[in-house]
Amino acid sequence: MSPVTIVYSMIGGVCFTLAAVHLPVWLRNREARASLAFAVAAICSGAIACGELLMLTAATPAEYVAAQKWNHVPIALLLVALAAFGYHYLRAGRLWLALLGIGVRLVALAINFGIGENLNFLEVTALGRVPYMGEEVAVAIGVRNPWLVLTQLDTFVLMLFFADASVTAWRHGRRTEALLVGGSLTVFMLASAGRSMLVFWAGVQMPSMVSLFSLGVMLVTGYALSMDLLRARQLADELSERELQATLAAEAANLGTWTRDIANGTVQVSKKWRELFGFAPGEPLTLPSLLQRIHVDDRAAFDHRLMQAARDGGDYHIELRLVLPDEKTRWIAASGRVAFDARGRALRTRGACIDITARKRQERETLRLRQDIAHVGRVSVMGQLASALAHEINQPLGAILRNAEAAAIFLQDPSPDLAEITAILEDIRKDDQRAGAVIDRMRTLLRRQEVAMTELDLSQVLGDVATLVGPDAAARHVAMQLVVAPGLPPVHGDRVQLQQVLLNLILNAMDALRSEGDRHRTVAVTARREGPETLEISVADTGCGIPAAQIDRVFDPFFTTKTTGIGMGLSISRSIVETHGGRLWAENNAVRGATFRFTLPVAAWA
Repeated sequence: MSPVTIVYSMIGGVCFTLAAVHLPVWLRNREARASLAFAVAAICSGAIACGELLMLTAATPAEYVAAQKWNHVPIALLLVALAAFGYHYLRAGRLWLALLGIGVRLVALAINFGIGENLNFLEVTALGRVPYMGEEVAVAIGVRNPWLVLTQLDTFVLMLFFADASVTAWRHGRRTEALLVGGSLTVFMLASAGRSMLVFWAGVQMPSMVSLFSLGVMLVTGYALSMDLLRARQLADELSERELQATLAAEAANLGTWTRDIANGTVQVSKKWRELFGFAPGEPLTLPSLLQRIHVDDRAAFDHRLMQAARDGGDYHIELRLVLPDEKTRWIAASGRVAFDARGRALRTRGACIDITARKRQERETLRLRQDIAHVGRVSVMGQLASALAHEINQPLGAILRNAEAAAIFLQDPSPDLAEITAILEDIRKDDQRAGAVIDRMRTLLRRQEVAMTELDLSQVLGDVATLVGPDAAARHVAMQLVVAPGLPPVHGDRVQLQQVLLNLILNAMDALRSEGDRHRTVAVTARREGPETLEISVADTGCGIPAAQIDRVFDPFFTTKTTGIGMGLSISRSIVETHGGRLWAENNAVRGATFRFTLPVAAWA
């Protein structure tokens, strides 16, 4: 067997082997377009080697012309595949240059089958022999086809494309890829153009050796692509190790993990996740079956949160209840993230869940204790108001007694004045209602009850508190001022708790006036709109203010400046306000006294 036959057969075998190695990569991952382009280029290179072998060993001009004509097909496909490979692998280059070069080559391919013997010759008159690899091989002798210049043009354009892509990749920091891939493709096009010009313009008799050039490109680019596959394998091994570490960490933290493929709806979960949701090992999982385990009151919120994360992007976090097969209820906290493809389409959802039933139980117990402390605080406030409220109740009771005595005297008359008795009875009814209103307000504050968040008219809440503290303020000779801006929207909150906050702040303000003279004993309660979402309530006094060293500590539990205080009133008040979604703070006035301010959310924004 001749050396030429051996070499060109080996070239074809190497190229087909490279294609067989890299084509399955694309078959498994359709996003690996560079692997597909490389496999097509390798197949074309192998086909070119076979065609060139037929040309070099041709016995007649007709055999040479036919082999050369059909060899232009894999050459054109090779250039298309190399342009696609360079574009996808380097992720750079001006696409219009590649399309221009490919377009020119396709025009030349059409001329190859339409004008002359083929694209190289209008007519082949004889076969010559030239030495090559230790033997003589065939070369064509005849009239050159002037349209062959198109191959030189498209080779030059593609060479510009590869050079531009290499420079861009180099500038973006991918220097190894730019040197190996971009450099080899540019050199290949330059060598092809140089050989074509020597044959066409200088008339040099040279054997066809496109496959030799393309073999070099296949080996270099195949090496670069194989290094990428090796790095991908290493990354896969590292990812597998990290997944194992993450699994161990999740198990140590009692986290249950899950992944949902949005495209096909499949759900993959960890062993701990199955335990949390009450699914048996191996039991099929779907999103509907998952939703069935969620408490009916939380199901819509969970489904909405997942769809919102998939639509808007980003993370999600939600706390919800599960109803297990044994009818027990379990609280879990679920957090996750939605992954998207390059086009912004949601691909999969990943999440983690943890059992927070014990925490929720503790929160309920803490809430109960806080409500008990708040109740004690309200009882304490009522104790402070007891004498003033007793006076407030004694007034209508005394009026009722006097009116009843007067009515008894009128009834002793043989002809009593019924109109006068009717007026007396009306006065008795009004005084009774007046005393009953005072008692009802006291009972409301003193009653132990659950938190009831409703829409509240802030002016009414402030008015009720002002009525309660009015008698105490009068007894202390404190001027109460109530200023409510007109048209305030309703707030979202619990009436009793907000009244407790206001009572604490107003009584503290009046306590701050003990050392003041009669001229400056004023407490002003103001309500106004702070913004579109919140209202602000302030309680200002004209006392001595708060020492600068203590203004940051007044809300600390058990901190007090009163000899008889326990230091829980302001701490409870801040806790209540924060539970309502607002904040409470204190500041000294510019002239004298201090102001406590707190915000509440408008009901429409709650």
